[in-house]
Amino acid sequence: MIQHNLNPDNTSLLVIDFQEKLVPIMQESDRTIKNAQTLIKIAKALDMPITVTEQYPKGIGHTVKEITEVLASVEPIEKMSFTACTSDVKEALSKNPRRKILVTGIEAHVCVFQSVRDLLSEEYEVYVVADSVSSRKSFNYENGLALMKDLGAVITNTETVLFDLLKVSDHPRFKELSKLIR
Repeated sequence: MIQHNLNPDNTSLLVIDFQEKLVPIMQESDRTIKNAQTLIKIAKALDMPITVTEQYPKGIGHTVKEITEVLASVEPIEKMSFTACTSDVKEALSKNPRRKILVTGIEAHVCVFQSVRDLLSEEYEVYVVADSVSSRKSFNYENGLALMKDLGAVITNTETVLFDLLKVSDHPRFKELSKLIR
């Protein structure tokens, strides 16, 4: 069996907690936002389901404009738990048969880690897109990635995801989507 093979028909995107009070204090927030936007654009262009969460928006604020602009009609699911693997999110994910999930979000060592751990326990194949994930401190970011990898998550990057989903340079959306990573 070939592992780590993404296909738009078997993959969805989970966008975790890109919120107003969190984004400005993240390491490399510009890179993280740019790559999250790219992943959202790819998912939309390839008709992949997108699920978005907000951690306690009353206190932390809503999803930042840079993300909501590319999401368009996707409504965030509010949560109080650190994990995004809540009953509401599980219900949203169950509406499609896709068992591979790309994960982007903040913070790598808290909400992203706990979400990935819980998705893996639900037997999803989880791909953490490392250049679209961040934490306030680089040590916590690195530690979060290491923990997720130890649990069995695939640690990848935006460019690898794009080309794996497209597979060939004569894909009908290749020219349009490859411009996103330049």
